[in-house]
Amino acid sequence: MAELNDVLGYPIEPDLFRQRLEQLLSRTDHAAFVAEIAPGLVIGWIEGEERQVLAVGRLCEVVGLVVDESHRRGGVARRLMEAVEQWAIERGLAQVSLRSNVVRPESHAFYEKIGYVRFKTQHAYRKLIGKTT
Repeated sequence: MAELNDVLGYPIEPDLFRQRLEQLLSRTDHAAFVAEIAPGLVIGWIEGEERQVLAVGRLCEVVGLVVDESHRRGGVARRLMEAVEQWAIERGLAQVSLRSNVVRPESHAFYEKIGYVRFKTQHAYRKLIGKTT
C-alpha cells in the first residue's frame, strides 16, 4: 500500500504508512479497502471517512484512491468505490464526495462514468505548522 502512495505523489516510508494505517483501522469513522491479486499483493486501495460538516451534514468522503498503473481499466477502482459506497450506506449516509487533482483528467472521466457529478472547482491550500506523523 505504501508503494502505491507514491503513485498519488505522496512518498512515504512503509513503517510510517503502517503506523497510520493501524491508527486509521482503530477508528469507526474511517474505512480502508484493498484490492489484491494474490495474498499480500495489493494492486489498489481506497480510504473513506465519515464526516460531519456544518454546512451539509453527515457524509462519506473518499480521501484516497489509487490503483497500480498496470491494473487500471479492469474494474478495480470501480469495485473499490462500490466498497466505500456500501460502507457509507451501512452507516446511514446519503452521499459520497471526493476531490480529484486537476492534473488527473483520466480520473475525472472515471468518476463521471460511475455517476459522480462535478459540483465545485476550488483551490486547495496547506500550511505546515509542525511535525507530521
